[in-house]
Amino acid sequence: MDGIVKSSSGRKRRQARVRRRVKGTPERPRLNVYRSNRHIYAQIIDDTRSITLASASTKSEDISGEKSKKLDFARKVGELIAKLAQAKDIKKVVFDRGGYLYHGRIKALAEGARAGGLDF
Repeated sequence: MDGIVKSSSGRKRRQARVRRRVKGTPERPRLNVYRSNRHIYAQIIDDTRSITLASASTKSEDISGEKSKKLDFARKVGELIAKLAQAKDIKKVVFDRGGYLYHGRIKALAEGARAGGLDF
């Protein structure tokens, strides 16, 4: 039982540690990532005003109808969030990996966002 609770709180601890350093400002909002077993979500957040400027996920209409691997979906979500950010004149962001390791779907999303024109 302790292993289940410990692993869950471990990600929360890592997430809190990252959040202490990573703050979203109007000039450089925070690109936040959440990963579930089936879906991946990305939000661009301005922490000074506590508002979400743009969001995308595998549930988005542009992506949800397709069939592909989770890694490909993550890259497409990154490209979509970059496109939405460009529409709101956001070019630079700080990347908040949300306590997840930077590999796999998190890395694919980041690479997709960079390919879409975001700078971080």
